[in-house]
Amino acid sequence: MNTMTLRGIDETTATALKEKARQEQTSVNSVTLKILKEALGVEKKKRNVIHNDLNHLAGTWSAQEEEEFSQNTGGFETIEEDIWK
Repeated sequence: MNTMTLRGIDETTATALKEKARQEQTSVNSVTLKILKEALGVEKKKRNVIHNDLNHLAGTWSAQEEEEFSQNTGGFETIEEDIWK
């Protein structure tokens, strides 16, 4: 491991680094290393995927599966008139 000194950090950047470290509950050194690695392409930035639906849980159906489902549930659309009198 190398040790480097970074000089000339302005107050705005220093404050932003400290705030990010506080939010991530880690050290300023760890945050700075993570930002440098991501910016240099050494590590990929971790992304949080936010879903607004359930598609990622449900998966997808093939055309055949959809057809089978429609055939198997088609009877649910039938109304039994004598029950509803």
